[in-house]
Amino acid sequence: MIESVSGIGSASVSAGIRSPMAAAAPTQGPSFDQALAQVVGSAVDTLQAGEAVAIQGIQGAAPPMKVVDGVMAAQRSLQTVLAIRDKAVSAYQEVARMAI
Repeated sequence: MIESVSGIGSASVSAGIRSPMAAAAPTQGPSFDQALAQVVGSAVDTLQAGEAVAIQGIQGAAPPMKVVDGVMAAQRSLQTVLAIRDKAVSAYQEVARMAI
């Protein structure tokens, strides 16, 4: 008997009907500083990996395609970090211009 009730609940959710309890329970994600730290940490790791592959390429220990992939990944990470920095500076300037 319990299985039939749980089957109805999952059928209503899959049909697009949401129970009030499902709407009342918000999901908690990482905080802004945790997310930013994760992005920056990932970018630093990618830059270090790109640098290591570039050095291996200069020494002849890595194939050219691997060097290009590593350097391009490092470039994308650097561009992402610079875009985030620019947005943060822009937001700070916008707040600083607000009248109190």
